[in-house]
Amino acid sequence: MPRAVYVLAMGIFAMVTSEFVVAGLMPQMAEGLNATIPQIGYLITTFAVAMAVGGPFLTIALMKLRPKPALLLIFAIFLAGNLLAATATSYSVMMVARVVTGVASQAFFGVAISVCSALTREEVRGRAIGVAMNGLMLGTLLGLPMATFIGGNYGWRAAFWAITVLTVIAAAATFWGVPRMDRPGSSTGTFREEVKVFRLPRLWLVLSTSTLIIGATFAAFSYFNPILTDVSGFSESTVPVLLIAYGAATVVGNSVVGRLADRRTVSVQAVGLALNVVFLSCFALFADLSIAAVVFMMGIGLVGVTMNPAMATRVQRTGNAGPLVNTVHSSFITLGIIIGSSVGGVFVDNFGLRAPLWLGAGLAVLGLLSLLPELGRRTAASRPTAEPVTPAAANAPVQTKQHEEV
Repeated sequence: MPRAVYVLAMGIFAMVTSEFVVAGLMPQMAEGLNATIPQIGYLITTFAVAMAVGGPFLTIALMKLRPKPALLLIFAIFLAGNLLAATATSYSVMMVARVVTGVASQAFFGVAISVCSALTREEVRGRAIGVAMNGLMLGTLLGLPMATFIGGNYGWRAAFWAITVLTVIAAAATFWGVPRMDRPGSSTGTFREEVKVFRLPRLWLVLSTSTLIIGATFAAFSYFNPILTDVSGFSESTVPVLLIAYGAATVVGNSVVGRLADRRTVSVQAVGLALNVVFLSCFALFADLSIAAVVFMMGIGLVGVTMNPAMATRVQRTGNAGPLVNTVHSSFITLGIIIGSSVGGVFVDNFGLRAPLWLGAGLAVLGLLSLLPELGRRTAASRPTAEPVTPAAANAPVQTKQHEEV
């Protein structure tokens, strides 16, 4: 595995830590910015919307640059946003800072995944993406608790200053650790070549599957805290420990999926979605049993966001490995986060705390249904065709053909 893949994982870790930091510091930020808790919550939504909408436009603006300069420019934009957040004196300034960092984060994801694909052989690209995506999993496991600890003990601004330092370190590592290379993606590298793949209906179906996979997971993940305390009966002090365990499960699951994503791309997604239906449904049914709740929550961690390497591999094989396709794919993933968390909130208000778990199970079922056309084509392709046996054919040596997943 090229060293640059691990360097890119460090950059993703910095981006994800910045994305999650507000969730762990809501009371402190509300007091410091003279805002309400719901207003601070809008900062999380704003970051996600900026990622989904603005990220592809920034990627388009950077398409004429080689990957390494593009990554460093994204770091500079992201750094400016974090500096603005650390020094924000009003809620409106903080809102602008979240927009800037959200747009930069999404563009970084797209370019970084393309670089991973360009640096590795096709048969190990899924594993490389899995290594890079460990930055996302570690952001959940370590980044959020770290930022929450720093912000809680030294003030919420200190958390943003810490992310700023982390960003500088990741940028320096990228400068020294990522080689100079041609622009990844289409053969000509033109905007037209990048865009024309979006005319393929199959690509939109593949992107929709990713939205449903992530939406199913975040419908549950967004409400783990109140479910674990109000339904499962855990204390407030225990929940952070359980969330760290959940983060550890995502690291394990991501590593396993990364190794399987290249040869079993569609099968991994199908199995992951089927298991998630089971885990989400059982969590909803047995949420009042503490041990069962933890078991099923860990199961969701193993097969939820950990599908990222398989999703990215499938998107690249359906479209291309260019930064625009990868950034748009990240936008569809972010759309899943927005749908899961926002619709889950509506379900909580109307049907109670178990409702988002049922919503997640329903989205996972829709994800399975979206895979049926692909699974049907694969089954038809693997079916042997009957041909008349001629004397020459009868005496010919037997040959077999291996069917490999695309």
